[in-house]
Amino acid sequence: MTKLNEPVVRKSPSTGAQSPDVWGIYEPDTGSVQYICACPETREAALIDVVWNFDPKSFATDTRSMDQVLALAEENALKVTRILDTHPHADHLMASTHLRKMLGVENGIGEKVTEIAGLWRDIYNTPDAFDAARDFDHLFADGDVFRIGNMDVKVMLSPGHTLGSVTYHCGDAAFVHDTLMMPDAGSSRADFPGGSAEDLWQSIQAILSLPRDTRLFIGHDYGTDERKEPAWEATVAQHKAENKHVRDGTSKADFIRTREDRDATLSLPDRMLAALQINLRAGQLPEAENDGRSYLKMPVNRF
Repeated sequence: MTKLNEPVVRKSPSTGAQSPDVWGIYEPDTGSVQYICACPETREAALIDVVWNFDPKSFATDTRSMDQVLALAEENALKVTRILDTHPHADHLMASTHLRKMLGVENGIGEKVTEIAGLWRDIYNTPDAFDAARDFDHLFADGDVFRIGNMDVKVMLSPGHTLGSVTYHCGDAAFVHDTLMMPDAGSSRADFPGGSAEDLWQSIQAILSLPRDTRLFIGHDYGTDERKEPAWEATVAQHKAENKHVRDGTSKADFIRTREDRDATLSLPDRMLAALQINLRAGQLPEAENDGRSYLKMPVNRF
C-alpha cells in the first residue's frame, strides 16, 4: 500500500482519439499532484503544476520533484513542449522558470495572475514587484485554445481558490487544480486573498457540466481518516454522485456555508508567504542582493 508520506506515480491511459495519456506524480511533502499530459500519437507533452521543492524551516530548495517528472517524461519517450501552471500556488514553489530554461519551451498561466499580483504587491509592500508578462510566455484568457500534439486544450477560468485559477480541458481529461478534492474530501479552500466560496461554487458547476466520463485531475490530496492512500482522479459522474460537498442535490447556499465554516478552521500553509513571492515571478527568487543571495519579505501580523 502506498502511504501519503511516500512519492507515487500512476498513469491514466488514453481512451481513444483526442484523449491524452496522463501521468500523475504525487509529491508527499505538500500533498501536491504534478501532471504530464501527453498526446499518444505525437508523444508531445505538457508538464502541469510541477513542484520546486522547498524546506520551510531552512528555506533551502532542491529539484528532486522536477527531476522525477523529467525522468518520467524521458522514460516514456515524450517531447515536452509546454510548461503550464493552473494558478500561483500557496503551498509549494512552482518549477516553471527552471523547466523553461532547462527545456527551452514556453510556459503559461491564466491572465488574471496580473490581478493576483496586485493584491500581493500590497501585502508585501513591494509596489514594483512581479511582472507576469515578462516571466510567463502565455497569459491565457478564458476560452483560449492551444494544442499539445494533435489534441486541443481549452482554458477555462475557474476562480474561487484564487481569483485567477484556470482549468486545462483536453479531450476527456481536465486538470481542475484547487477546485475539487477527491469525492470523499469535497472541495478546496477559498479563503486566500481574492478567493471566494461563491466563485468556487460557480467554477465547480462549470467543471461538472463537462461530459460525465471526463477524467478530473485535482491539485492536491491529503487522504481522509478512512483512506490512507493518495488519489487524484475521478470522473464527473463520480463527483456528481459522491462528492461530499457538491454531489447532486447540494444547494449553492449549503455549499457556501460548508466551505466558509471549514475555511475558518484552517491555518495558512507553512510555505505560503514564501511561495507567493516566488510563484508570482514564475518560480524565480527575488533578484540577488550584493552578497549574491536572495531574500524574502514577510508581513508580520498581516494574517
